[in-house]
Amino acid sequence: MSKTSTDAPFSYRVKVGHVSHNPIEVHVEADARELKALADLWQVLSVDALSADLKLRRWKKDGVKVFGELRGRVTQACVVTLEPVESEFVEEIDQIFVPEGSALARIPANDEGELVVDPDGPDLPETFVGDAIDVGELVAELAAMGLDPYPRKPGAEFANRIESTAADDKKPSPFAVLKSMKLDK
Repeated sequence: MSKTSTDAPFSYRVKVGHVSHNPIEVHVEADARELKALADLWQVLSVDALSADLKLRRWKKDGVKVFGELRGRVTQACVVTLEPVESEFVEEIDQIFVPEGSALARIPANDEGELVVDPDGPDLPETFVGDAIDVGELVAELAAMGLDPYPRKPGAEFANRIESTAADDKKPSPFAVLKSMKLDK
């Protein structure tokens, strides 16, 4: 297991060869530089904390199951007042990784060769290249998906808003305009 710098703002690579059927425990936590880079990437005022306690174990022959919990704290701008809004989040992680090209990562096809995706079924495994999985990048992606897209300070409301009515939204029919025109013969 090693912490390396990659293109991802938060990276912690785990060598797949170190993972067995007995779960190994991994704790990852973003440092100040990584928190700043994540805030820039997510376009929030600040990321104040991001960490995860994970377990990794072998899945089938060559896959890896990553499960655990991530925790974070961010400060975003209120969509109404632009004042800072702090929020904390906790997300469960349950993800399977398989090597690139693995048959386990393919979408099954029916008899006619059409791909069949069950929206209520399990997610397809993620793929990894090489001999390591970047659990830091996984944590950052799942944290970003859990952010409130419209943070609002308690009690903040839009003042003096103008709402259109259904009648305002209707445009005159071009045929009504033509009907009102008189043709000269």
